[in-house]
Amino acid sequence: MIKLIASDLDGTLLQNGAQQLTEQVIPYIKRLKEMGIVFVAASGRQYANLQRLFEPFKNEISYICENGALVVNEGKILHKTIINKELGEEILVDIRQKEGCEILLSGMNTSYLEPKTNEYAHRMQYIVKNNVTIVKDILEVTEDYLKISVYEREGINNSEEYFRDKWKDKVTVVTSGTEWLDMISLGTNKGNAMKVLQETFHILPEETMAFGDNYNDVEMLKNAGYSYAMNSGKKDIINLSRFSTNRVEDILAKVLNGEIK
Repeated sequence: MIKLIASDLDGTLLQNGAQQLTEQVIPYIKRLKEMGIVFVAASGRQYANLQRLFEPFKNEISYICENGALVVNEGKILHKTIINKELGEEILVDIRQKEGCEILLSGMNTSYLEPKTNEYAHRMQYIVKNNVTIVKDILEVTEDYLKISVYEREGINNSEEYFRDKWKDKVTVVTSGTEWLDMISLGTNKGNAMKVLQETFHILPEETMAFGDNYNDVEMLKNAGYSYAMNSGKKDIINLSRFSTNRVEDILAKVLNGEIK
């Protein structure tokens, strides 16, 4: 019996660059809660951004934020990992010096930017709708580093190999969408974050459903008995998942109607 459903956001529950949920999602989540099923928003996004997305129901679901660096249930922090400050500063300087790449440094309640272009700052504030703090020197940020991200407007494939080869032995490196590469503390991922929730609620992997489309979803999908890849997702993700679908909402409807138990 399914007791927990976790879904990635960008490219999965939010498709084709959408920044708002479809009108079906919130009513479906409410009905899932009534059935005793835990819903988890699992994303590389910050906690505040995810709460805005799920505004009508924001304190009644669980969150895997920052690709697993932060786990929150009904407003309570269950788990948090951070990047060593000295290591983080080395990475930030590296991104700063890489042409065409922008920095996003994730704190607990805000994203710190040292923007090279006005377009990037505008995108993060008004399109992605993050909590944003613009700084002149990113190295002056004093709070814990939850995640360090690289944004490359022309496509992260241009610099992914460079950053992965340089830092993969010191941090977990994953791509998120076509423009982002995220770095989090070594061993941190959505799968381990989901284990925290499974242990909290005494839910087994075989009682878990998960949806994803990209490499930052691998561990989460492997930790779910009902693993769904998006048909528009990476081929490797489709191959490792048990099932595939065009829309998360279609599968949620089948759970609600008792077609999938």
